[in-house]
Amino acid sequence: MEPGTILPATMAPTRSSFLARWPATAGANGYRLDVSTSPSFDSFVTGYRNLDVGNVTSRIVGHLKSQTTYYYRVRPYSAAGTGNDSVSMMSTTAAESGLVIHPTFDSSITNNSDADAIESMINRAIALYQSLFSDPLTVEIYFRYANTEPDGTPLPVGAAAESEYVVYYVRWTTFINSLKNDGQTANDTSANADLPITPLTTNLVPSSANGRAVGLDTPPAIFANGTVGDGGPYDGIVTLNSDVPYKFVRPAVSGFFDAQTAVEHEVDEILGLGSYLGGSPEDTDFRPEDLFAWSAPGIRTHSAAGVRYFSIDDGTTNIVNFSQDPTGDFGDWFSEPCPQVHVYVQNAFGCKGQSADISSTSPEGIALDVVGYDLTAALIPPTPTLLGNISTRGLVQTGDQVLIGGFIITGTDPKPVIIRAIGPSLPVTGALADPMLELHDASGATIASNDNWRSTQEAAIIATGVPPTNDDESALVETLAPGAYTTIVSGVNGGTGVGLVEVYDLDQTLNSKLANISTRGFVGTDDNVLIGGFIVLGDNSISTLIRAIGPSLTSLGVSNALQDPELELHDQQGALIVSNDDWKSDQESEIEATGIPPTEDAESAIIMSLTPGNYTAIVSGKSNTTGVALVEIYQLDN
Repeated sequence: MEPGTILPATMAPTRSSFLARWPATAGANGYRLDVSTSPSFDSFVTGYRNLDVGNVTSRIVGHLKSQTTYYYRVRPYSAAGTGNDSVSMMSTTAAESGLVIHPTFDSSITNNSDADAIESMINRAIALYQSLFSDPLTVEIYFRYANTEPDGTPLPVGAAAESEYVVYYVRWTTFINSLKNDGQTANDTSANADLPITPLTTNLVPSSANGRAVGLDTPPAIFANGTVGDGGPYDGIVTLNSDVPYKFVRPAVSGFFDAQTAVEHEVDEILGLGSYLGGSPEDTDFRPEDLFAWSAPGIRTHSAAGVRYFSIDDGTTNIVNFSQDPTGDFGDWFSEPCPQVHVYVQNAFGCKGQSADISSTSPEGIALDVVGYDLTAALIPPTPTLLGNISTRGLVQTGDQVLIGGFIITGTDPKPVIIRAIGPSLPVTGALADPMLELHDASGATIASNDNWRSTQEAAIIATGVPPTNDDESALVETLAPGAYTTIVSGVNGGTGVGLVEVYDLDQTLNSKLANISTRGFVGTDDNVLIGGFIVLGDNSISTLIRAIGPSLTSLGVSNALQDPELELHDQQGALIVSNDDWKSDQESEIEATGIPPTEDAESAIIMSLTPGNYTAIVSGKSNTTGVALVEIYQLDN
């Protein structure tokens, strides 16, 4: 080794570890490593004095202090004896506080010819987690590269990787209170608002690391052989199957699985992701991730049958579908056939040649955030505030008195949406038994229509996570260019009854959004009033104009227009926020300033700044009068 030779690091140090590297010495059988906080090596880091690291040219140095400079050197040895010390090299651990993952490497890794690449890959994965989460928590993980379980039995057939970890049974109320008290992020605020009020199971079952993340006393308790008991030093064990073709460096290549994706998948499970579904019959207590499983907006599900998806806003936004394949883990995500379009770390089944990483906005990052970890605030970009997932319920009759929904897509990107016409599943008397759905463009041309949703696009509709629950209901999945659109809900063969038209935004990340929502329908009394639902999505409040239009519809050729509409705005608990009869009676100047005030004094309007959440606008007739009306919601600030 040439004096003064210093190799550039291939990865950044974390807050608790760094990668020590050195060039190979000809004829060496191995190396002995010293690590110190002193450049003169007059003291040593515990465990790193004359440490025999084998015939490798790198070693992860762990269990270190943050924001500390470390010095290291190596000495080659062979049958002829031990050589001289190398030049002193140095590395400084990261300064920030937060999550620390301490890796311990089994001999199946340290004695492997690819030890350098395997250890570096694992430390790259660890660095991701330590940069993402701010919890002052240390997690101990034992890593293996073998074709057996830690106790020596063969790995299950088809297992590419596996994790074993400690779990604790915590009383429902204790864990829920700890989870709420730990909440710090916007994700937590949204998710915790919809936690069940009454216990759904006796206990919640966090992993040992997850319990400590929310402040519980759940120490590591697993030994390197997989035995669980007091004094076990690890929170979990990750085993990569050595019989599987893995690539330890990126980019991913055809014919090989990406090892880092597999490691991140198993680390997620040690940290706390997973479901009680698929366990032993006696496993009836929920894992924390089960708190956020939905089959439709407002409807939780804990069934391995049907659609189940991960959501943190009462089931309104489908972040990702859970896997319902019994040959995989039910706490993982739905996996498409290879090659996958949606490649996530936690997909139940991976594909060769594809890779993914956890991030602050990935489903895995959000899931770990809401089960008790805290994403670093600086990594969470503010979410644009917009209207989304709109619905209107009204009495569907015939002729001019069908239910007509209008919406505009603004921006530049095509917008994927699902449009639903709901009837028989509505919990009201006189529900529309068999709705028919049509979608029209701004010229009035029909884009698509559907009677029963399973007759066309069944797979695409199921994949959205919000298929109708009755086969007689209708749905369309479309990607629509920016512009104005109209949906029409009628009854098959002239049927009548209460129906619901809904439009869901399937990708809110695009440079386009739903705007200027309106629905026209017949306003009756009691359950037959016109009810418009909408959601304000994002991190900030928005200014909205809500209008109830009636008498001016006559000039558009509508017979039986509602002559005096009244408007109410309710929050997601059903509480009345504000109401209006005649728009000039209140906020007249503000409404006029929008440039779109109602044209008839008897019509109603409200301007309101709304925080993110669910809202309902109800249009009724003054003194129980009836007729055709229009409810509209405008976002005033963009």
